[in-house]
Amino acid sequence: MRYAARSRRLRGEGAFEVLAKAKALERTGKPIIHLEIGQPDFDTPVHIKDAGIRAIREGQTKYTEAQGIPQLRQAVARYVEKTRGIEVSPDEVMIAPGVKPILFFTMLICVNAGDEVMYPCPGFPTYDTAIRFIGGVPVPVPLIEERGFTMDTREMEKLLTRRTKLVIVNSPHNPTGGAVTADDLERIADMAVRNDLLVLSDEIYSRLMYDGSFTSIAALPGMKERTIIADGFSKTYAMTGWRLGYGVMNGRLVDYMTKLMINANSCTAMFTQFAGIEALNGPQDEVERMREAYRTRRDLIVEGLNTIEGFSCVLPKGAFYVFPNVKALGKKSSDLADLLLHEAGVACLPGRAFGPFGEGYLRFTYANSVQNIERALERISNVVKKM
Repeated sequence: MRYAARSRRLRGEGAFEVLAKAKALERTGKPIIHLEIGQPDFDTPVHIKDAGIRAIREGQTKYTEAQGIPQLRQAVARYVEKTRGIEVSPDEVMIAPGVKPILFFTMLICVNAGDEVMYPCPGFPTYDTAIRFIGGVPVPVPLIEERGFTMDTREMEKLLTRRTKLVIVNSPHNPTGGAVTADDLERIADMAVRNDLLVLSDEIYSRLMYDGSFTSIAALPGMKERTIIADGFSKTYAMTGWRLGYGVMNGRLVDYMTKLMINANSCTAMFTQFAGIEALNGPQDEVERMREAYRTRRDLIVEGLNTIEGFSCVLPKGAFYVFPNVKALGKKSSDLADLLLHEAGVACLPGRAFGPFGEGYLRFTYANSVQNIERALERISNVVKKM
């Protein structure tokens, strides 16, 4: 069969590929510690689950408005106003089955073939895939390890051309856990205003900050109308399988995105949306409890990795990932990740899976128990000593 040329631009996501290999090893009886998949190990808070179950029992299982039910869009608008300090109308909110549709739909609507899109590198693999799939030109912006993996704004100015259409910002950041500094955020905003650029701000980890406070680029002067905020419930509320995300953007873009939703997904599951209302409006104690648990785990894994010869790990400011530098070990990141999987029984991701500037690093998630992290550190140390 002949397939469209664009299908060859699609790529997988390293976390799911390594997860599949790790599961295959487990089926042979090999015990694996999973530090590869970016998924909270906590359960969805009970009051949120109860709201979803109640919605199902009350018959909230039908089609909804493609843009999302008004009650959830209202809740999102109030939540974003409170957490970002900007005025938001429910008409500026788009509900989706996860954050990835917001990322893809933004590209489809805003980027023409040949347009350039800047994105952080190393970065979430979907950015590069989505840009290439629609015929855009990916322009990776290096993250600076010495500055806590923040975007190199000087390099951004050099990379800027007449074809630049969109800039992607992800803070706190996957895979490094870094956060864009206030000064760099202002520089990016200034560049966007001066050059009439759109900004896609991936804020899925905004509630998982450990050092400093979160600031959305949408809150800076002149930025609300040109920013698409992408956020969701997966990481903050341990709701990965519920598939619930949202975008906040100008009304015209919402109209286009609603039409795409109608043609691609019809709508987001109604009962899931009712659970989302409870997540935003209900108690936030569990969110804080999970965040503090992640902080403890972050400190543990960073300290442990820095005691292993050949590893050098920056303390991340947010999310639940560490991105240690392993260049001193003299191995390709993919080979080292395979070695740790097969010899140590520790699943992690090679930095190269996040783009060319990720080579020489590994990504571990600390969304796992303290006990498992301690065991993983011991296993990694033992394998490295034999190298």
